[in-house]
Amino acid sequence: MTAGRPADLGSWLTGELLPGWADRAVRPGDPGFLEYLTPDGAPDPRPRRTSLVTARLVYVFSHAHVLDPAGPGLAAARHGYEFLTRRCADADGRFRHAVTGDGTAIDDRTDLYDLAFVLFACAWYARATGEREPLARAEQVMAFIETRMTASHGGFAEDSLAALPRRQNPHMHLLEACHALAEASGEERWLARAGRLVALLDQRLIEPATGTLGEFFTADWHPAAGAAGALREPGHHFEWVWLLHHHARLTGDSRVVEIARRLHGFAMAHGVARSVEGWPMVLDGVDRQGAAVAPTRLLWPQTEAIKAEAARLEFLGDADARGRMDAHLSALFGYWLDAGTGLWVNQLDAADQPIQAEVPVRVLYHVVLALAEAGRVMNLMA
Repeated sequence: MTAGRPADLGSWLTGELLPGWADRAVRPGDPGFLEYLTPDGAPDPRPRRTSLVTARLVYVFSHAHVLDPAGPGLAAARHGYEFLTRRCADADGRFRHAVTGDGTAIDDRTDLYDLAFVLFACAWYARATGEREPLARAEQVMAFIETRMTASHGGFAEDSLAALPRRQNPHMHLLEACHALAEASGEERWLARAGRLVALLDQRLIEPATGTLGEFFTADWHPAAGAAGALREPGHHFEWVWLLHHHARLTGDSRVVEIARRLHGFAMAHGVARSVEGWPMVLDGVDRQGAAVAPTRLLWPQTEAIKAEAARLEFLGDADARGRMDAHLSALFGYWLDAGTGLWVNQLDAADQPIQAEVPVRVLYHVVLALAEAGRVMNLMA
């Protein structure tokens, strides 16, 4: 990493990162989007296409168009949305997990995590295009979830095979999608759905004794056995902080702010290490007491800390949140994200050294949303 943090975050996002990735992700003659880069940054040619990555990048390029209507975002979003709806979807609201370029199923499961991002993509594509069809499709997908995937003891099944363990993560992203669809459509029913997911968080996903967020659960929402049930991911604690503050904004339910405060406090106390520069580095995993069990540092938890601090700055007037957000941004560009190329290292080891591995393009969702939120809130505070 040599370029450092851009002087103007918004201009870099719309002028360099997003146009560069529109060129990389949409390859002439290829259906869908590029899904991986090799460790040296070259396009990975594997033909597998997933609903998850396609939906995430439809969001990315739809948001790009909202930020800069003159840029290449809309064409890239349309390219992805057409593949998602013509090759990955069935007529009943189901989406196949993985397909080839012509739509032949590689993995025919329908996965809740995928569907949450399909809904999120529909919301942002509707915002970008002004079209109503994505909103109608979102209702169809949500009807499928509510009629075919509703599970005993609350929430929804992991997938069409009712896989275990159950996870908080798909439900978190389903909440994010409901918020986005409420704003895109103006329909109150999306906020009612969001309210039920927040109730699930409060009643099932947070451990009362510690106020911490579990990751893996049994069918009846007890912690999964062993290390999986004890795992706490600081990145998800930060992600819920951002979501809960926006839930309060959209619904007026201020009770969730206290939940967000506890989640933020745990992540700050136990989930953040320091680089040699003193910058914060969010750890991949700790246990319920806060002891590190995965001291590596993925890129995506860093972006969620940026969003959490942006929310605390915007909604709480937290005097220290701006400084923390700036420090996370400095760490992001200092260790993970190269402002010169728009490429990133996906994970560091416990000594803050890059782990050489393929780069998942799906992480662009985290990067774009965090930088857009940081820029929006900084402009708002200015």
